[in-house]
Amino acid sequence: MSDRAVILVVDDSDDDQMLIRRAFAKAKVLNPLVAVGSGEEALAYLSGTGKYIGREDYPLPALILLDLKMRGMDGFDVLRWIRSQPGLQNLRIVVLTSSNDIRDANLAYQLGANSFLVKPVDFERFAQLSQALSGYWLWVDEAPDASRPPPVKGGGPRSLDSRL
Repeated sequence: MSDRAVILVVDDSDDDQMLIRRAFAKAKVLNPLVAVGSGEEALAYLSGTGKYIGREDYPLPALILLDLKMRGMDGFDVLRWIRSQPGLQNLRIVVLTSSNDIRDANLAYQLGANSFLVKPVDFERFAQLSQALSGYWLWVDEAPDASRPPPVKGGGPRSLDSRL
């Protein structure tokens, strides 16, 4: 896969977003990182609505790094939504969280996460993890097909309830 494949970081912590950017830069990962600060913003990005209209400017990510513990719509809700969307359900999602609770890991996998990783506290280990993530998910693993869902009346992303 190209080093132009976008990585979408979904994390409500500005500090964690900055740490992820620094770790990927240190690991010399050339892929563009797009960071959003909430589950709701992730849905807008993925569905191409609001300020994220325009696939050329906001392409679908090749990989999503998803935090679980966020204010508002949490990572579990984002997982549920993505896996319920035709065209998006095959996106590769790596949960990258500070939680080491086995119940969180089990639920994330049940909801369709492709991997569950606990954020390292040491920056050097974070950089190593960044290189490994890029190497496996973007260079070795075969990417599935994905496409944006069709627009919904009202222009916003489909709600979690729309999947029922």
